Amino acid sequence: MSDLITVPLHAVAHGRAGDKGNRSNISVVPYLEGTFPHLLEQVTEARVLELFQHKGATKVTRYELTNLPALNLVIDDALEGGVNSALTQDLHGKTLSFMLLGELTVSVPKSCIPAGSRYLES
Repeated sequence: MSDLITVPLHAVAHGRAGDKGNRSNISVVPYLEGTFPHLLEQVTEARVLELFQHKGATKVTRYELTNLPALNLVIDDALEGGVNSALTQDLHGKTLSFMLLGELTVSVPKSCIPAGSRYLES
């Protein structure tokens, strides 16, 4: 399908994040509802785990919130022991959500990209 374009996840979705102990919780919400099926196919537990393994992540559990639509990703062991234990600054959930949105790419039809996006200009 020639209408597909590969973009960073942030081009088609935004995120909310939190953390508890050594667990990060990142929600991914598409800007346009028609994008959700593409996120279901491509924002998988395996891809997210691969992205966070260098942080020590051991498991990702994905919850599908189809009525919203949104995904909730729970990432175990990604916070170097937890916010209060980690030796790095600002390693908690919000920072990791920016990493997910910026580094994970998805291939979607151009119709899934919000109007005015710089990704439509290419």
